[in-house]
Amino acid sequence: MTILWINLLLVFMFAFFSRYAAVPAGHSNAVLPINANKTLVMLAALTLILVSGLRSNIGDTFNYVNIYTDNQFTLDFVMENKDIGFGLLQMVLQQISRDPQIMIFTTALLTNVLIVMVLFRYSRMIELSLFVYITGGLFLISMNGIRQTLAAALAFCATKFLISGNFAGYAAIVVLASFIHQSALILLPIYFIVRIKPWSKATMGVILLSVAAVIGFEQFTSILFTALEDTQYAAYKDFDEGGANALRVLVSGVPLLIAYLGREKLKSIFPQSDVIVNMALLSVVFMIVSTQSWIFARFSIYFNLYQLILISWIVKLFREKDEKFVYFMILVLYLAFYYYENVVSLNILYKSNFLYL
Repeated sequence: MTILWINLLLVFMFAFFSRYAAVPAGHSNAVLPINANKTLVMLAALTLILVSGLRSNIGDTFNYVNIYTDNQFTLDFVMENKDIGFGLLQMVLQQISRDPQIMIFTTALLTNVLIVMVLFRYSRMIELSLFVYITGGLFLISMNGIRQTLAAALAFCATKFLISGNFAGYAAIVVLASFIHQSALILLPIYFIVRIKPWSKATMGVILLSVAAVIGFEQFTSILFTALEDTQYAAYKDFDEGGANALRVLVSGVPLLIAYLGREKLKSIFPQSDVIVNMALLSVVFMIVSTQSWIFARFSIYFNLYQLILISWIVKLFREKDEKFVYFMILVLYLAFYYYENVVSLNILYKSNFLYL
């Protein structure tokens, strides 16, 4: 964990000072009133890339390593298997090196650069977004579910089109992401759901639907897996590893609750927030359902990234004299959650052939 603690410290420091070295936004239509210092943000991204890209373990990393080393990724092999985009990436990388570290590093590079780019554009306090990216568990997930997180990071880049209402641009990026991981296609119908007004009757309907799914979980999963029987998720029908921790649902839900209580002010200071709030809401919905089966938390990866944007704005929903206290409490509570999940619960051990203390 030592490397991971150092990573957290460095990323937060670089991002924190990038905001203090910020300059006013160059035009009146900018989402943010200031632009963080690009060089310092790049250093924060580089830290994430190096720690993730130079690892030798964490989650499913060893499975990806074995697949990369045990197979010859020819064009025929790629076309015969699922997620051909990820296969093509590995085919290209094998032309450079058979060392699987190149695959780990490349995916870490692409995933973290894409995520940081979007956060740079939409996060009011980018250091909070990156702090929660690490302490909330998404950074660790990116080293576990490599394909799906890469697909989620790519789909995250469609935020601009989601906000502007450009379905063609949004769909193009989502379809591209689906070649990395087919599950990204879930985001196509989501476009029409999240563009409704937050906290409307339709929003309440989504929340009630998630509660109903928990209550009638067996019937819900039967319908869902019937719809997914011809996809790569059909194999998860017999998946049984328990549900997600209720504490994780609470961690996901509190920022959304604050956003609801300060919804009028949020709309005034962040007019583009509607779709961000709705995507964050869907993240909580999937986390609620995942308390019955962890498999549903995999879908929430596509929506959790929007919580990183939302949490960077909620400090500004409080009175000015309370902002520092709220800011500090976010750091403390997420740090406590990070310690509990990674040290107490999961006992994460970071290994690397390049980084060690």
